[in-house]
Amino acid sequence: MAKKKSGSIAVPFLATIFIGLLILGGAVFFIYRHWFKKDDTPPAPKPRDVKIVSYEDNHTVLFILDEPEQKCNATFALMRSIPKDRSMLFLGIPSNTIAIIDDQQQSLKGAYERGGGASAAAFVSEVMGVDVEKYMIFDSDSFKTTCDKLGCVTYPVDVEISGMKHDGTPQELNSEQMETFITYSLFPGGEADRAFRSAHMISYMVNGTEGTYIADNIDNFFNEIINTVDSNITSVDYKDYKDAIKQLFSQKKQYGNTIAVSVQFEGTSAENDFIPSDTFIEQIKNQFFSQGE
Repeated sequence: MAKKKSGSIAVPFLATIFIGLLILGGAVFFIYRHWFKKDDTPPAPKPRDVKIVSYEDNHTVLFILDEPEQKCNATFALMRSIPKDRSMLFLGIPSNTIAIIDDQQQSLKGAYERGGGASAAAFVSEVMGVDVEKYMIFDSDSFKTTCDKLGCVTYPVDVEISGMKHDGTPQELNSEQMETFITYSLFPGGEADRAFRSAHMISYMVNGTEGTYIADNIDNFFNEIINTVDSNITSVDYKDYKDAIKQLFSQKKQYGNTIAVSVQFEGTSAENDFIPSDTFIEQIKNQFFSQGE
């Protein structure tokens, strides 16, 4: 019988070992890959939690500047904010505005002197036919602090006030000059004129702010300002509207810096009283208070 060649046994044996090593190596690689090797794939970014602004974010606040040391009536400006439309209204309301309420003639000045901010807000609600529940009362210090925080204003002054140009050209005013202007009692059109110019200056200041700076620091602004004023605005109110306000200011550069407007409150001045125009009030309500209805 012929001898088998040794190579005929070695080749299948080596092939078997080689295949076994491949299988074993593949198993070890699989275990290493899935259990021990760090995954270098960057994680998927978390979706940004961006609030969708709606007309439910609209809000209304009555601003009151009360500085008896200036020998001036309190100053009233109604703010209507519509974040979805990137717009704000500042409406100066003359302190001598009168209306028949509860069958009696009342004035805004009288309502405020009797019952403070809540009473003034209720008076404005009745006159305007809109909900005005929130108010902020500023004294000299809180007003100037707020103006300094927002960046003061560049505004045209056309009345003779000491320390300011009065040729009607825009000029930079600091917070003390702004205070002097708003409490100036000799405007040609009396209280109605002063109310409009006060609100007009505020709208200039808002439009001149650095929007992203306000948005990025809104928590600090709220805390610092709310602690200096007399107000019924709570931290819950702020939380409800904070995101909408942030978006309103942060979008200023994207959509244009003019987000605030002011209009002259129309009506009739009779002796020392101001009688609002019903037609004007309806126009304001339709333009600024009817969204989402």
